[in-house]
Amino acid sequence: MPTIKAKLLIHRKERNAEGHITELKAWIVPVTEHTPNGLKYSVVYIVNGIRVVGYDNERGKVDHRHFAGVETPYTFINMAQLIAEINADVTRYLEGDDNESDL
Repeated sequence: MPTIKAKLLIHRKERNAEGHITELKAWIVPVTEHTPNGLKYSVVYIVNGIRVVGYDNERGKVDHRHFAGVETPYTFINMAQLIAEINADVTRYLEGDDNESDL
């Protein structure tokens, strides 16, 4: 059986005026137990070289979210929802609200 390779869907990396980095990567992959939506993704917000917000579905783990140094499960719906979620978390981070109990 031939191996099906991932196909890059999007890779966008931006740096804002403060030097903070937002990076989004997504690939179309075969549907498997680990990638039931047929997507492999990673979206991060990096400040001074440190990931302060992120969402991904790293192999061997369920879809998950990183915020305020805590990793929690995340329910992936679609790319538009994922982008809305990280934008909300980045806003929360920039406003200094890193209290997980508010989420």
